[in-house]
Order: sequence, then C-alpha cells, then structure tokens
Amino acid sequence: MKQGNSSIFGIFSYMKRELLVVALFSFVVNLLMLAPSLYMLQVFDRVLVSQNLLTLVSSTIILVFLLSVVAFSEWGRSRLLVRIGIRMDQGVNQRLFQSGFQAQLDQPQPNPSQPITDLTNIRQFLTGNGVFAFFDLPWLPIYIGVLYLLHPLLGYLGVIFGCVMGLVAWLSHRLSAKPMQNVQHSWTAVSNDQQGKFRNAESIEVLGMFGALQQSWWQRYMQQFLVQGKVDRLGRNMGALSKFLRHSKQSIALGAGAWLVIHGELTPGAMIASNVLMTRALQPIDMIVNAWKGFVTARTSHTRLQQLLENYAVEPEAGVDQPLNGDIELIDLTATAANREEPILYQLSLHVQPGTVMAVVGPSGSGKSTLVRSILGLWPHVQGRVQLDGTPVEAWDRIELGHQLGYLPQDVELMNGSIAQNIARFGEVDSEQVIQAAKLAGVHEMVLRFPHGYDMVVGESGGILSAGQRQRIALARALYGMPPIVVLDEPNANLDEAGEVALVQAIQQLKQQHRTVILVTHRKSIISVTDQLLTLENGKIHSIQQRPVLHKEK
Repeated sequence: MKQGNSSIFGIFSYMKRELLVVALFSFVVNLLMLAPSLYMLQVFDRVLVSQNLLTLVSSTIILVFLLSVVAFSEWGRSRLLVRIGIRMDQGVNQRLFQSGFQAQLDQPQPNPSQPITDLTNIRQFLTGNGVFAFFDLPWLPIYIGVLYLLHPLLGYLGVIFGCVMGLVAWLSHRLSAKPMQNVQHSWTAVSNDQQGKFRNAESIEVLGMFGALQQSWWQRYMQQFLVQGKVDRLGRNMGALSKFLRHSKQSIALGAGAWLVIHGELTPGAMIASNVLMTRALQPIDMIVNAWKGFVTARTSHTRLQQLLENYAVEPEAGVDQPLNGDIELIDLTATAANREEPILYQLSLHVQPGTVMAVVGPSGSGKSTLVRSILGLWPHVQGRVQLDGTPVEAWDRIELGHQLGYLPQDVELMNGSIAQNIARFGEVDSEQVIQAAKLAGVHEMVLRFPHGYDMVVGESGGILSAGQRQRIALARALYGMPPIVVLDEPNANLDEAGEVALVQAIQQLKQQHRTVILVTHRKSIISVTDQLLTLENGKIHSIQQRPVLHKEK
C-alpha cells in the first residue's frame, strides 16, 4: 500500500477551457433570460397602449432570436458538461481500477466494484440538470437587483423568499445528509450479506439453513427498509415545503405587484414581468433543493473515492526489470495479515537456492500461506526483508516479475474467458506455450475432450468446471512459460489420483529444468519429490530437513 495525495477532481485542472466555456454559456443564458420580462414590460406598457403592430412584431422577432440563443447556449453547456463528465471518468477510472485492485490485495472487499459505482454516481450528477443550479446561483443577486429597480418592495420580497428557500435547502442538508449516508452504507451491507449467502447456496440447501438465513436476512432488510422509509418521508416533506414556497412566492409576488399597481407605484407590465423575474431569480435554489439527494450521493461517493485514492495511491516507479534466476532469501522476516496487529511469522531467516524444491508443512494457523504470500510480495512484511535474486521483492517491477512467477493459490478461481486465455494469463496467447503448460499439468487430454477444446469459455470464476478441473487448469496457468519460481499452495487439495500423479510429474520436470518450487502440502507423495522440508510451528521455523534425511525417514 502506498500513501499519497490524489484528488478525484484533480482532472478538472486540465479542463479549465471547457469549464470557462460552460461559465460563458451560463452567463449568456442568465443574461438573455431577462428578455422575456422586458418583452412583457414592452407589450403591456407600450404595445397595448399604442396598439403599434410594428413594435409588437419587431419585439417578438427579437425575443424569438434571443430565446434561440438561450436554447443554443443551454444545449452547448449541457453537451460540454457531458464531455467533462466523460473525460473525468476516463481520467481517473484506470487509477481507480489500480487503487481498487491494491485495496483488494491488502484486504478483500465485500463489494470490489464499489469504486466504479461511485465514479458513475459522480459522473451522472455532473451531467444532470442539478449542476446547472451552481452555475446559475451567482445570478441571484443580479435578478434581485433588477426586481429592486422595478420597485424596492419586490426586491425585498425576492431577498425574503431567497432566504427562506435557502433555509429550506440548509435544513434539507442538515436533516438528511447523515441519514442518507447511513442508509447507503446499510443498503450496501445488506446487499453484500445477500451475495455472501447466495455464493454458498449449495451448503445452505443441503444443511437446511435456508429458513433461518432467510429469516435473519428478512429482519435485517425490514429494519433497513423502515430507516429508508423515514429518510424518504423526510425528503417528501422537504419537497412538499419547497413546492409550497414555489407556488406561494408566485402568488405573493403577483399580489404585491397588484397592490403596487392599485397605488400607482407600478405599471401592469412591470407587475407581470416582476412575477416572471421572481420565478427565474429563485429557480437555482429550487433546483438545488430538488437535486440535493443526488448531490449528497455524489458527495458520499467522492469521499469514498478520495479515501481510496489517498490510501492506495498508485505512484509510477521504475522497478527492477531483469531475468529472474530463482534465488529466494528471507532475512529476519516478521509478517502479518491485513487488519491484524499480532505477527503471524516471527523473524524467519531462510535461503532457498535456485532449482530447489521445498515443501512447507505445519499445523493450521502456523503461517504457511502467509509465508508464500510474503515471498510473492502480496502481503507487506512488518520488518525484515524478502529478496529475490538479492533484490527486495517490493523493488521489482510487478508486471515483469509476474511474468517470471508461477502461483497456484488455495482458493482457485478462473476468470471469464477461454481456457487458452486463462492459461496464457489473459496476455497474448502463445498456442505452443499454452499446450506445453497444459501437458506439463496433465490437462491437455482433458481439455481436448471439452466442447471447443481450448476455446471453451469457462464462465465467471470458472463455474462450469469442477473444483478439480479448475485447479488443474490453474496449475497450467502457474506453469505457463516455465517461470523460474513456482509457488503452489495446497496444489492437490481437489485433485484425484490421476491429477496428483500429473502434479508429481510436473514438479519433477520443473526440478529437471532447474526451477525453484515452493509448495505447501501434507501429502507424502508430494513430499517425496522435494529437496527440502520446512516445518513451521506458531509462525517460527521448527526444522528444515534435507533430502537425504527425508529419504532416510521414509
């Protein structure tokens, strides 16, 4: 994990021109939206009095032209905001993918796709109508000033209505922001809980757990549903209050204008124009109130993404890029898992020569999987060093190093794609090397019996294959390209007798090719082909036995 400072909106610094053009379009829109009020003033106070058709026609033509400019400006700024949203997405989605991937490595997330969902929420808000209110809001004082020029009372009314509607917007934020955030987090937890249950559908069905789990989920869902109902009622109440104020201001403004007309302080045209102008002046506040839910959602998403980018900042570094010989050395290694303070491994020192096949054994919880993850650089160590060919593992270029490593984890999952793509690690498929790896893993004949052979799509997580078939194909993936270091974590957990024979033959061939192999196993048939046997107990090395001792004990 790398610490750093990043901003999800930092990409906007490269789009100053587009933002300035959006501001310019907004300036044109708001300036020309004074035209309808002036048109009404002209019609009621001059045209109807003089009955001059030429003035009416010319004024109408000018108004239509100005409204056409307004429509073009609205279209232009909408199009630009969509472009800005897309460029913002394109500018950060790869960083988010990398940061999300690093977060998943550090600590498995219940919803790994959440960053992309959050980015979509932000983009949708930026490209929606609610964002226009923030460009139009600075024009509120100008419109209030025009109302004041028509008559001070109208200006004061505009200020009062603006303050009241602003208070409603503030109350809406004050009362709903935290509950909405809690609701979003809770719904995410409920969804993750449901996904977790569905992933274990077979066990739930066989063990008769469905009724109890359904009841547990239903109680949690209903609790969340009631909380959601309270938040929705609050939103509807604020919406109703906002709607009441919207209609009230039109009527009160019209009534105030009529009162001024009766007293000879305002013309009928100014009365009608002021009513339209009042509506236009307060429209941004009304839009903000209506778009507040989307704004809170976008802000919550931004907070999560900001935290992700700060905690897992992807900083380009020039890592070591050289052929790997296969030498592994651990120097006073102390390591632990994510979110665990107590070490799992304690001051391990170990040197594995190139071409050595080492088996790692020990009781459950002794640190076997932590050891192999530390060797591969998956889990950061607390202290000490892990060196590959004398270079710290964290100093290597991860992509180039990955091409020279083979890894078969305990929990095998293939990715959605063809068998050939999975074996070739979703890089360029070298058919010769794919077949070579498949033969080495003993799956070539099995794959040929599948429909479409190596081109058969395995589905999400390799779901159409049995556990043993997935493990053998994953073994072929680990052996692809004959990497100098191969790490196998319980490689025979799901293998039948034929699969285990193929595994033993693969290890023997790797040894002949002078490859370094680290394998976690308990099977004697596998241990018999190793050069060293490392026994772990309570996170410490209990013993290291050499091959002659193994054969003697056998």
